[in-house]
Amino acid sequence: MLAMALVLGMASCKTKEKAAPTTTVEKEQGFKEIIIPCQNEGRSDADFYRADASATSANLQASREKALLAAKQRLASLINSKIKSVTDRYMNETEVGDKSNFEQKFENLTREVVNQNLVDIKVACEKAGTVNGGQYQTFIAVEASKTAIRDGISNNLSNKDKVQVDYDKKKFEEIYNQEMQKLENE
Repeated sequence: MLAMALVLGMASCKTKEKAAPTTTVEKEQGFKEIIIPCQNEGRSDADFYRADASATSANLQASREKALLAAKQRLASLINSKIKSVTDRYMNETEVGDKSNFEQKFENLTREVVNQNLVDIKVACEKAGTVNGGQYQTFIAVEASKTAIRDGISNNLSNKDKVQVDYDKKKFEEIYNQEMQKLENE
C-alpha cells in the first residue's frame, strides 16, 4: 500500500503537459494567445469612455509617456466618432435652421470639450516591465467620464448665442444616451 501511495503521489507531482491546441489556427499556425495588461480596464462602459495602449522604450519614463499619449489619442478618436454619431442623429431628428453652420459650430465646440476633458483624464490602469534587450514596456488604460463630456458639450452649446437657438438640450441628451448605450453593447 505504501508503494502504491508513493506511485500515486509521484504521478500527481508530475509536471502537467500543456493542453494540445484545439483550433485549426492553433494547430496549423502555432498561434499562442498573449495576455495584454490593462486591456480589460481599457473597455468603455455605461459611465466612462476608455482606451488602452502600450509603448516600448529604453527609458521607463519615455515608454510611459508614449503609452499615455497613444491611449489619449485613441480615447479622443473614440469620443469624437461617438459625438459625430450623436450630432448626425440630432440634426436629422430636429429642425435646425442652417444645418451646415450648426454642424460646423457643433463640431468645433465638441473638439474644445474633448481637448479640455483629455487634460483631466484618469489613468485606470498602468503596468510597466522590462522586455528582452533591457527595454521598458508600459501598458496604460485611461478613462473620461461620459457625463462630464456630455455636460461640457451641453454647457458650451447653451452658451453660444447662434447655436443656442437651434439647440434642444433634452433631445441632445436623449440621443447622446442612446448612442452611449450602443457603445456599451458593442
